[in-house]
Amino acid sequence: MNKGMLILFSGPSGSGKDTVLAELKKRSSNFVQSVSMTTRQMRDGEVDGKDYIFTDKSNFEKLISEGYFLEYVEYNGKYYGTPKPPIVEMMNSGVNVLLKIEVQGADKVRKAFDDVVSVFVAPPSLQVLADRLKGRGTESEEAFNERLNIARVELQRASEYDYVVINDDISRCVDDVLSIINSQSLRTENQKSFLENINRKEQ
Repeated sequence: MNKGMLILFSGPSGSGKDTVLAELKKRSSNFVQSVSMTTRQMRDGEVDGKDYIFTDKSNFEKLISEGYFLEYVEYNGKYYGTPKPPIVEMMNSGVNVLLKIEVQGADKVRKAFDDVVSVFVAPPSLQVLADRLKGRGTESEEAFNERLNIARVELQRASEYDYVVINDDISRCVDDVLSIINSQSLRTENQKSFLENINRKEQ
């Protein structure tokens, strides 16, 4: 059994990465999404344990002290963290794990794992991103400006990723991400178990 890949999936708020991810799930069974934990409030339509594991600050900090997280960050005043045990278990079982993660957290994951595939979802322009954030209509002007400033910083770090996909068309963007996942799965180093097995049978 080949070991599963860890795929980092990042993008600024307003890039549409959640929409892209939802479509990816509909069109491919070649990965399982890791569920992160957060202390932010649940949004309309979100499901606890599916979109995020929602908890309070006290419990989150307790888990930090126990070394439960692969990484965690404080983003816009809220904690976000990646539980490590389920990811390791799935990868060891040959499952590709897609991890939606903030830019800061991606740095820590790269240090913890030797080989990851990283994908950055970018908006076609900063103006489009600003329009998407405004369109939500759920935040104050101050919160909107804070998110936009964070997005500018994150976009400057897109070059740290293996791949950058532009979300100007959902269908094409999903096609691009699927091509990345499929091609990475077929890399020789990710087929070592298969090759060792087939060569063993030939001997």
